[in-house]
Amino acid sequence: MRRVLKFLMLTAALAVTLAPALAHAEGYVSPWVAANAGTRFGDFDNGRAGFGVDAGGMGKGVIGGELDFGFSPSFFGTKNDFGSNSVLNFMGNVIVGVPIGGTRGAGVRPFLTGGVGLIRTQIDGGTLTGTITNVSSANNMFGWDLGAGVMGYFNDHVGLRGDIKYLRGFEDMRTGITIIDTNAPGQFHFWRAGVGVVLR
Repeated sequence: MRRVLKFLMLTAALAVTLAPALAHAEGYVSPWVAANAGTRFGDFDNGRAGFGVDAGGMGKGVIGGELDFGFSPSFFGTKNDFGSNSVLNFMGNVIVGVPIGGTRGAGVRPFLTGGVGLIRTQIDGGTLTGTITNVSSANNMFGWDLGAGVMGYFNDHVGLRGDIKYLRGFEDMRTGITIIDTNAPGQFHFWRAGVGVVLR
């Protein structure tokens, strides 16, 4: 928890520093916390917390691009069962929104976002279900994400953002073969629901 809070505080401080410069370019930065659910990576239970940051820009508040970085420690379970384990993602997305109330001052902006990038899973040691010892794997895979959410601004620079995203790798985890198919069997995938501050 300390690591999460430290990360969010540092990101928020950086965002506050950069916000005036980004305002002219309709830029924004949004540190967030999230809950993850719905993976089929061995059908392990999860629902673990994650944290990260989105940064991007939108022309006239309608269309633009954003970078999405997310990190979920202990994604697959406890350290006793899986050792140090995590999921990391770094995605480049297109974002399309509807700036209700305009692009200055208070307003609401529902949006859709999606793109492609890196999804990394890692498990270092631990004992799986008490029968298999020293489980260890790390995998970088090409993946995609798709989501929807809303930004609500209180004034020119500060607001809140909430979204739900679906992330999925293209790699078949059983064979290690990358398949450019959005619904092929054996692909690692999960849902993420996040909320955070947004600064523009």
